[in-house]
Amino acid sequence: MNILGGFQKRIALAMAGKSPWGGKPGGSDGKDGEQPEEAPAAEDAPRGPRNPWLPGGGEEPRRSANIEDIFKHRGAEGPRRRGGGGGDGPRFRLPEGPGGRSWFPLAIAGIAGIWLFVTSIHQVAPREQGIVTWVGGKYSHTLSSGINFTLPWPIQVVEIENVSQIRSESIPGTNEEKLILTGDQNLVDLSYLIRWNIKDLQQFKFQLADPEETIREVAEAAMRASVAEQDLDSVLSGAGRATIEERVRTRMQSILDAYRAGVAVQGIEIEKTDPPAEVVEAFKDVSAAQQDAETAVNSARAYAQRVLARAQGDAAAFDKIYEEYRLAPQVTRQRLYYETMESVLSKTNKTIIEADGVVPYLPLPEVQRRPSGTPPIVSSPEGQ
Repeated sequence: MNILGGFQKRIALAMAGKSPWGGKPGGSDGKDGEQPEEAPAAEDAPRGPRNPWLPGGGEEPRRSANIEDIFKHRGAEGPRRRGGGGGDGPRFRLPEGPGGRSWFPLAIAGIAGIWLFVTSIHQVAPREQGIVTWVGGKYSHTLSSGINFTLPWPIQVVEIENVSQIRSESIPGTNEEKLILTGDQNLVDLSYLIRWNIKDLQQFKFQLADPEETIREVAEAAMRASVAEQDLDSVLSGAGRATIEERVRTRMQSILDAYRAGVAVQGIEIEKTDPPAEVVEAFKDVSAAQQDAETAVNSARAYAQRVLARAQGDAAAFDKIYEEYRLAPQVTRQRLYYETMESVLSKTNKTIIEADGVVPYLPLPEVQRRPSGTPPIVSSPEGQ
């Protein structure tokens, strides 16, 4: 009964608003009639990261942003953000035309007009031509010199080339050797220059995948074929070089025309013809011996020409003397005698004595060798 009575008493106290356990109705340990303690303020509650889409201030409790908050704080230019000072930052606006109209459509129209003008009108120089292709790269037509009009880019694409410019290709193009076999089974290190230009722009652009490389390969094949027709001496000489250059140009033009390359070969120029590096010293010795042999042959030919000229002159003089001898034999014989004696005596020492009583022996050479102050030695047959 006591337990049941205590339980009924506590129910009655709870219905009266009092704590059945002797405390405050809010569950605190204070006495009856005391006010419960206030909950801590919102500022003292721990805060999470600030939502950038909500206005600052901190008075409202933190909560997650929803789609409503985003559109609520959105302006005409986008979400409004506060600057460091708490005010709105600078906004970018396009200039407005009369009546509040936007200039944007007019700007787009102006840009489109400039694009049409720039990509549709083409100035081609007198030495140039232009090739016009469609979007996929298909050939359309060729532009000549002057002002030309096409569809705007990228509907039609124009590529201009200088067709009159003389272009050159150097083979081998570096300092490495380019050995070519001659007709007499010798090797020669040969380098040359090719001069060419474009004669048909359409063929040059669309017929060959790599026109420059094709020209180099055709030139090498033509040069090897032409050098194989000459011996080493002809290749090294000037006359042989000229023949090879002309044959290479003719062969190249024939092959390129068969390929429809659209290229005109203007000329070939051989720059260097040397023996291989491994035998250059021996080749120099051979060249020196050949030069010495040529020098000796030239000297012999010059001597033979001099002797022949002298003999021909003597024969002509004898013929003239014989003609005179036939007319006056005695006079001619005496004249020949005088000329012979003059030729012989002019090369010897002579002493002429005209006085009487001269001893039979007079050592005139000894007298000439003695000094002028020494008396001469005169001997007689009797030894006196």
